[in-house]
Amino acid sequence: MGARRPSVTVAAVIERDGRFLLVEELQEGRRVLNQPAGHLDPGETLVAACAREVLEETAHRFEPTGLVGIYRWYYKPADVTFLRFCFSGSIFEHEKSRPLDKEIVALHWLTPVELKEQSSMHRSPLVQQCVDDYLRGSNFSLDVLSKAYG
Repeated sequence: MGARRPSVTVAAVIERDGRFLLVEELQEGRRVLNQPAGHLDPGETLVAACAREVLEETAHRFEPTGLVGIYRWYYKPADVTFLRFCFSGSIFEHEKSRPLDKEIVALHWLTPVELKEQSSMHRSPLVQQCVDDYLRGSNFSLDVLSKAYG
């Protein structure tokens, strides 16, 4: 494994009426499913990064209210370790006219069963893991991140 620093990412598990909001995106020439997710920008808080990524990828305003978990995943083909902070929360506005990030092909509201049935399309094992943890009730207060601000 490489000695480089981990790539810090954020993701959002968004549930509405028993369905989860997933993005279908192009990654290395193939279509994959992922939570709305992306990289932390310099000077940005994790919570702000998550809200920004959800807006950019889905055109939905999102308010993170809890932390589902912190995940480490090593992606061998690119020799990159990802450190993912996955949030839960609520969407409260859809900006229908807002353009989505260019990699986004479509948005899907999937049940847990539908998501599992499409596991071959998951961008990483973290897609299923985050939903499974959310469904198990994993929900930490955002206060656990308070020391990371400032």
